[in-house]
Amino acid sequence: MKNIVAVSFLAVVLLLCSSSKLELKKEYRVRTVVIDAGHGGKDVGCNGKFSHEADVALKLALQVGSLIEQNLPDVKVVYTRKDDHFVELIDRAGIANKNNADLFISIHLNAGPAAAAGTETYTMGLHTSEGNLRVAKRENAVILHEDNYQDKYNGFDPNSPQSHILFALHQSAYLDNSLRFADKVEKEFKNRVGRHSRGVKQAGFLVLWKSYMPSVLIECGFLTNPAEEKFLNDKTGQTYMASGIYRAFKEYKQELEAMN
Repeated sequence: MKNIVAVSFLAVVLLLCSSSKLELKKEYRVRTVVIDAGHGGKDVGCNGKFSHEADVALKLALQVGSLIEQNLPDVKVVYTRKDDHFVELIDRAGIANKNNADLFISIHLNAGPAAAAGTETYTMGLHTSEGNLRVAKRENAVILHEDNYQDKYNGFDPNSPQSHILFALHQSAYLDNSLRFADKVEKEFKNRVGRHSRGVKQAGFLVLWKSYMPSVLIECGFLTNPAEEKFLNDKTGQTYMASGIYRAFKEYKQELEAMN
């Protein structure tokens, strides 16, 4: 009789433990996205013949956020800036961390020779070419506008390849999903928007450095290319680009949540 009682008691305990574990397991949801318009304020970013990176990036960021808010009401959209003011790189990641974001999207425009064209989406990682390093150096040079940047960024030198390699080792825990989203962005740009895609790349970007979630930096095109500058400043062109990023986000969210 005692054995039967003991077995029954053990069965109840195991059942309670099992149900407790089931209760603790929560389905993964993409609930919060932080959208970062690169540069701003005293930092205009790169320049075209008639436009600045900071201005175009802000217009694109606000459109992407608006599309998400209108069509995915279960997602909270947080902006690092909604007007033309300067936000330090470390604070941009801080905003994402403070809001427990599930994804961090930093929107930028590129610079290069007049013939250079196309989009590219970066995740944090080791640069595999001098071209990737040049982009990272240009974007990371923003910290020169900040006070005491060497203390804030552990002695980081934006002109040193060694510094970029050390910082690129961060974010490895989120690399798979960062690449997953980046790939969707570039496919949208190429297949739906009709842009030339330069692909998904990796480099050491400070703006992605301390973000504790999947994170990407999107270079939406070259302001130094006359045709691309015209397209990226056109309202229709901006709508196409913003819609591409939105569709990539929607697909990314659906894909991850379907894995539950």
